[in-house]
Amino acid sequence: MPEPRVLRAAVVGAGYWGPNLARNFAASERWELAAVCDLDAARAARVARASGGADVETSLDALLARDDVDAVAIATPARTHHAIAMAALRAGKHVVVEKPLAADAASADEMIAEARERGLVLMTDHTYCYTPAVLKIRELIEAGELGEILYVDSVRINLGLVQPDVDVFWDLAPHDLSIIDFVLPGGLRPRSVAAHGGDPLGAGKACVGYLFLPLAGGAVVNVHVNWLSPTKIRRIAIGGSRRTLVWDDLNPQQRLSVYDRGVDLDQVGAVPADDRRAATVSYRLGDTWSPALPEREALGQMVAELASAIHEGRAPLTDGRAGRRVLGVLEAASASLAAGGALVAPEQDRELEITA
Repeated sequence: MPEPRVLRAAVVGAGYWGPNLARNFAASERWELAAVCDLDAARAARVARASGGADVETSLDALLARDDVDAVAIATPARTHHAIAMAALRAGKHVVVEKPLAADAASADEMIAEARERGLVLMTDHTYCYTPAVLKIRELIEAGELGEILYVDSVRINLGLVQPDVDVFWDLAPHDLSIIDFVLPGGLRPRSVAAHGGDPLGAGKACVGYLFLPLAGGAVVNVHVNWLSPTKIRRIAIGGSRRTLVWDDLNPQQRLSVYDRGVDLDQVGAVPADDRRAATVSYRLGDTWSPALPEREALGQMVAELASAIHEGRAPLTDGRAGRRVLGVLEAASASLAAGGALVAPEQDRELEITA
């Protein structure tokens, strides 16, 4: 079977994230970096030189008119994602978009529909999902190693920069929500969202926040985000009926730990409901182990997955709908925060309605 042809990519946006995308496209055996596009020609030229000498473009229209570009990677402010992605899709280009996929869920719905109608790949760059640790978490859950998922507890706190245009939910929670969406079977589809935030600095936006997301079947997701903590923590615990897994992103020696410990659900479930208060809870105390993880750059895995999705004519692992699910939770969180922490049901995405 012949090797798939090498694809050609263009990166739009040469600011913070664009150089990382350009470097990984240029380094991949499955891609060539065709161009870097930015309104600032000097900035684009610096990124192009650092990535092996791609073309420099300052006009998006000129870039999209090229017939030697297969895919466009968008690394511009979120408010511009929709317009650039729609133009690229209408020009027949596959698209990968830095998170968040769009500024709002309605824009994401339009992008997803456009890609579907044209038979093009729309991918969300949920980079954390392509780390070896998160890929292993997904593998373990799919294999049933944790059993039925009962809860997810996520903490992402640090002494961070108070953002001028978004609150702590929109700044930090997308990382954890994208990971949880990636590892849960069927993605993150909460029945409702409750958000509680605090603004002890008087910054005019939530600087400390808590999300509560009940799932179908009784499982729950909790996400804690904080810009004001003197200590930095990035940790997710996923509790299952068989085992519990803890991911500590700041512990390079042992990022993943799997615990064969927990409450014996069979014993608890065997006690009649009216006798539960008198029941003795049975605990299971077993081994703890840490899976071996390869050392691979997540963005390199992401661009490889984009190439595979294009060649195989399938949705990538983090497709447009994954980005849309995260946006749906964030919008519901904002509505809940405005309503004093009331439970708000996320709006269902249009593509789900189309394919249901």
